[in-house]
Amino acid sequence: MNVEQFSERDGQYARRFEYDDETEIVADLGVGVDGTVDVLDDAVIVVTEDGEEFELDIPETGAQAFIKNGVLTIELEAEA
Repeated sequence: MNVEQFSERDGQYARRFEYDDETEIVADLGVGVDGTVDVLDDAVIVVTEDGEEFELDIPETGAQAFIKNGVLTIELEAEA
């Protein structure tokens, strides 16, 4: 799944922000939604507390991801 596919789901919105040294993807999972997020080499896997699962493809440049207050944030390092 990519960012565009994620944001096409009902009630979920995602934005991509490009900076000089990183790209940031921010997605609204919903008010009060909590869950876990794991970063693999080329994917971010999100599992919400109600069992919904998402997998977002990412480049292998290094990434961090976290969920806070129902907002998923993925920070990708810029490609060299």
